[in-house]
Amino acid sequence: MGLIFAKLWSFFCNQEHKVIIVGLDNAGKTTILYQFLMNEVVHTSPTIGSNVEEIVVKKTHFLMWDIGGQESLRASWNTYYSNTEFIILVVDSTDRERLAISKEELYRMLAHEDLRKAAVLIFANKQDMKGCMSAAEISKYLTLSSIKDHPWHIQSCCALTGEGLCQGLEWMTSRAGLR
Repeated sequence: MGLIFAKLWSFFCNQEHKVIIVGLDNAGKTTILYQFLMNEVVHTSPTIGSNVEEIVVKKTHFLMWDIGGQESLRASWNTYYSNTEFIILVVDSTDRERLAISKEELYRMLAHEDLRKAAVLIFANKQDMKGCMSAAEISKYLTLSSIKDHPWHIQSCCALTGEGLCQGLEWMTSRAGLR
């Protein structure tokens, strides 16, 4: 009986959670993905299509899809939405000129039927750069407080050093336990 329980517990506790990592081009999505995977910075080039990796945090398995953010690729983001439990939106905290585009893309995603149950983690990346916007400024600009039908969290981070990334993953892990 104990063996059956252990197998069932293992099955239900080790289920995979689908995550899409989105954001505008040059926001740091791929750098964050490989910082999660290898805890180091890898040389990246613009993502055409997607990268996918499994990340395990405290026995919680995340299948992370890093999706290219160039303007020409954003229209195809919705092909990745099915069964997505978490959206990681990576925002370049130095790119004030394109924050309105990030906001537009965020609310377009949140309105999509396939993402109606998805939780949202916003990484305010490049916090090591002079003159960057704080997470609070980005939150205000994106009007995150108006999001009532999706759990969300904003986290300051620096993809190059890894600072703040673990806190974001911890938030996701705690949310995965509620699903």
